[in-house]
Amino acid sequence: MRLVLAVVVFVAGAAPVRAADFPQWRGPGRDGLLTLAPRSSWPQTLALGWKVRVGIGHSSPVVAGGRVFVFSREGDDEVLRCLDLATGKPVWRQAYPAPYTMNPAALGHGKGPKSTPVVADGRVCTLGIGGTLSCFEAASGRPLWRKEFAGRFKETSPLYGTAMSPVADGSRLLAHVGGHGDGALVAFDVATGEVRWTWKGDGPGYASPVVADVGGVRQVVTVSQEHVAGVSADTGELLWKIALSTDYTQNSVTPVLGGDLLIYGGLDRPTRAVRLAKKGAYWTPAEAWENAEVATYLSSPVLADGKLYGFSHRRKGQFFCLDAATGRTLWLSEGRQGENAALLAGGGALFLLTTDGEMIVAARDPAAFRPLVRWKVAESATWAHPVVGDGVVLVKDVDSLALWRLP
Repeated sequence: MRLVLAVVVFVAGAAPVRAADFPQWRGPGRDGLLTLAPRSSWPQTLALGWKVRVGIGHSSPVVAGGRVFVFSREGDDEVLRCLDLATGKPVWRQAYPAPYTMNPAALGHGKGPKSTPVVADGRVCTLGIGGTLSCFEAASGRPLWRKEFAGRFKETSPLYGTAMSPVADGSRLLAHVGGHGDGALVAFDVATGEVRWTWKGDGPGYASPVVADVGGVRQVVTVSQEHVAGVSADTGELLWKIALSTDYTQNSVTPVLGGDLLIYGGLDRPTRAVRLAKKGAYWTPAEAWENAEVATYLSSPVLADGKLYGFSHRRKGQFFCLDAATGRTLWLSEGRQGENAALLAGGGALFLLTTDGEMIVAARDPAAFRPLVRWKVAESATWAHPVVGDGVVLVKDVDSLALWRLP
């Protein structure tokens, strides 16, 4: 049955909304860090600005130029919407057929999409749950190019559906495409879709690549099906790789980079850190530390002021803080915090959105877990990553997108 989702609820007046661009997975720097002014206190409740039904999926909203882009599913179509940030009113909509048969082990997470769009150089690019890579003109929604990978790989998506969010680096769009046992990290020309380079070393995982300068070399760090790997952003040459395998092939935690320190982990695996350095002609990751007290599964941690804040799936959901230099545990919250949580840090606070629709604002305190306020921001499951800006919180639940205002 084809779903028609066009219901818009306006609650507060359409006052001006000012929010910094949040153009990709986990924010401007792709690291969960926000540029927010510190606040001496936080309101006990938020005011609902607008709420729009947009379709199902775990893809996170992104913001650029006063517009919100949200990628979702309606029936057998994958849909990209552009909404006005201040009002939630539609600006444009594009859809294409994307029927998808789910792996029975992933039925609880729906047919996606799970990958978050990226806005770059006047374009917005999406990666569907079945592996369809598309690029649209951000201003008008005009389709610019599309890539399908049937025939190139054995499968066009990994076992539980594509979840990796593409990243833009200058004129390159980077995406790990293909499926289980047969895939490639590919750099596409963001303007034309032409392939710049390909690293065909492993199938894709479910985490998202990050790009950074390490040791004077621009690197793409990706978590693949069985590895964490670094390749040259300019050429696609493999620089280094580290074995990483998890039960049921579920590598899903975006790696964290702080200078030459790489932090990574996975389901029922210790959280680990290595130093990335080149010795002679070769890059040799050197073990820095390992912490078996916390394990990350679907939640990617945030590195702020030398401290690693995250969510462990141990004890039925537990927030943690580690010293990034040594790996030492600084604090662990009580257990049973939730099935999963998305984390952001800014304004001296942590923003922790659990999957039951609650956002916890906690002090960014390396001494203890100190929740300050708890906001109910959805009545259904919230697996998508939120957007937090000055005075604005955007939350995608099962089938709706809501803008909340901070007094």
